[in-house]
Amino acid sequence: MAEYSIKDKVAIVGLGETKYYKRGQAPVSEFQLACEAILKAVADAGITVTDLDGFASYSNDRNDAARLATALGLPHYAWASMVWGGGGGGGSGAVAQAAAAVAAGYAKYVVVFRALAQGQFGRFGQAAYTWPYGLFVPAQWVALRVRRFMHEHRVTQDALAAVVLADYHHAQLNPRAVMYGRPLTREQYDRSRWIVEPFHLYDCCMENDGAAALILTSAERARDLKQKPVYVMAAAQGAPHRAAAAAENSPDYASSHFRTLAPRLYQMAEIGPQDVDVVQIYEHFSGAVPISLVEHGFCEPDGVMDLCRLENFIAPHGKLPLNTSGGNIAECYMHGLELVNEAVRQCRGSSTAQVPGAKIALVASGPMVSPVSDLLVHG
Repeated sequence: MAEYSIKDKVAIVGLGETKYYKRGQAPVSEFQLACEAILKAVADAGITVTDLDGFASYSNDRNDAARLATALGLPHYAWASMVWGGGGGGGSGAVAQAAAAVAAGYAKYVVVFRALAQGQFGRFGQAAYTWPYGLFVPAQWVALRVRRFMHEHRVTQDALAAVVLADYHHAQLNPRAVMYGRPLTREQYDRSRWIVEPFHLYDCCMENDGAAALILTSAERARDLKQKPVYVMAAAQGAPHRAAAAAENSPDYASSHFRTLAPRLYQMAEIGPQDVDVVQIYEHFSGAVPISLVEHGFCEPDGVMDLCRLENFIAPHGKLPLNTSGGNIAECYMHGLELVNEAVRQCRGSSTAQVPGAKIALVASGPMVSPVSDLLVHG
């Protein structure tokens, strides 16, 4: 498998983010937010904007590569790619496509970006055969799968609360986080209204305006740049058998869809889950996290309650620090790309909730959608 790997051939060298806003509060257009995040990533990398020659994004980002290239003043660009599918499942996949373009020599500096102005364009929706039965929104169909998993493996609300409270704990250390300065207690969590069981209000991700970006280049070029390079160990994307079967008809119902990806990811990186220091797992809803942890080999299904404890998820000294910038629930819902940036920060040693000596970070993008994607990076 190693002969097909991109391991250590490509590095992430620049990170950029706009201010993260609550839904509808961005003072400029979504396109301007995208440009701002890209320019900040360029500055962080210590390159010039005209060095960029590639773009990668996902989930049908509305900001076209040609228009971005024109606005940024690029003399040309050589690569543009988009990961198919809705939801945040393409976040790590877009990084994979950028890394592949660099490794193959199609482009020298590829920027991965995601811009969302949900106050300007609205939230994602889904048409389905289930609408006549009242199953309208993602919270409902994710809840059904999580309920199945909880029932089969005797998982209680405590596991979901641990995810949420870890996110809010880390957000209090992160001035970028929308929920910075707004701590959450278990009592507040339990008192909050139900959205759809087992999800309370705080189990659901936010809606936000903003943009995030990161720049990839070859390992050789990265050595001479401003920031400590963070290398791509492995990336995987795809979905298991019949993952997108309509009308709630997938055969592996209580799944986050990483079961076939995670083994490929670890094989490419030539490591195992025991080697991972910190995890950033996409949580559109908290219940997707325990299932994703199982499918990435961090515990068995019947061991969820032992692993999913607040003390295990808290940086700096938890057993498996989780979503150390606050995640989709408490930092910002930038469709999960902010989780990739946080993984890079951990490997740089510059996180606001730094795990001492963190060398390897895992990102899991978009549980329960199709496709999903994974990323491993190291410092």
